[in-house]
Amino acid sequence: MDSVTHTLFGLTLYGAVDKSTMTKKEKRALLATAIAGSQIPDIDVISSWWDTTGRYQMWHRGITHSLLMVPVWGALIAVSARVLFRVRGWFWFLFAMLAVWIHNTSDIFNAWGTGYFEPFSSARLTFGAIPIVDVVFWLLMATGLLITRLGRGRFPSHRVFRIVWALMAVHVMAQSVQGAVLVNSVKADFEQTTLTADFIPGVFTVVGKRDEEVQLLRGSVWSELKPVAILESREDTDLQPLFAQNPKAKTLYEWSPFVVIVNDEERVGLYDPRFYRNGASFLFEYMEKPMMR
Repeated sequence: MDSVTHTLFGLTLYGAVDKSTMTKKEKRALLATAIAGSQIPDIDVISSWWDTTGRYQMWHRGITHSLLMVPVWGALIAVSARVLFRVRGWFWFLFAMLAVWIHNTSDIFNAWGTGYFEPFSSARLTFGAIPIVDVVFWLLMATGLLITRLGRGRFPSHRVFRIVWALMAVHVMAQSVQGAVLVNSVKADFEQTTLTADFIPGVFTVVGKRDEEVQLLRGSVWSELKPVAILESREDTDLQPLFAQNPKAKTLYEWSPFVVIVNDEERVGLYDPRFYRNGASFLFEYMEKPMMR
C-alpha cells in the first residue's frame, strides 16, 4: 500500500482501542506506537542511498517486511515508547507488533508484493487482489471518522473503528475470492498466470504467459475477461550481456513472477507485464544494442 494508506491504517488502529481508562501520556504513546508500527517497515527506502549493484528492487519490501521482523520492530517500538513516554508492559509490544503485522500483510495483497518469508525464501509473495491505492479502504476509514465526529458521542469511537476494520477485512476477502475465480477460469490456457487489481473495485487484469506470448485479460466475475494486450516475449534471447551491463535488469528478472523479453534492432530488455499501460511498462530495464557490442 502507499504511505498515506499505511498512515491511515495506524490512525484507524489507534481509534479502535478503548482509551477510556488511559492517561494523556498513554494516549500519546499509543498514537506514536500506532503510527511508528504502520510505517517502520518502509524504512528500507533508505537502502537506495547505497545501492550500487541494482538490488534496490529486491531490498524494498524485502527483509523489513518479513514475518521474522515483526517481533523485532515491535520490540524496538516498545522500547522507544518506554524511553519517550515512560510506559511499560507487554501491551505496548503486542500493539506495536499488530501495527507492523498489518503493514506487512496488507502489502502482500497488491501486485508489488513483499519478501514475507525472508530470509528463508527470496520469492515475492503477491496476491494482486488489492491496488496500491484502494479507494474502498479510504472511504471506509473516512466514514468511520465522520460517524465518530458527527455522532456526538452516540457511538463509542473504538467500536466504530473496529467495525471499520471488520469491513476492510471483508473487502480484502471479497477481492481475493474474485481474483482467484478469474485466475482459475483461465489458468488452463497458460503456463504461468498472475493477477493485478484495477483501481475500480472488482475489476482485475489477469496476466498469462504461454510459450512466447503474454496476454493481458481485463474484466470481473460479473463480466467476461477480454484481452487488452497481446505481447511477444523473445524467450530465445541471451540475457547475460544485458545482466552484465544493467544489473537492475537481473534484479527485475528475479523479482517479477515472469517478464516480457524485448529484442529488437535498437535494444535488448525486459519488463514486468503486470504494470503494462498505454503501450509500455514503467518497470522496464534495457540496454541499447550499440552499448552491448
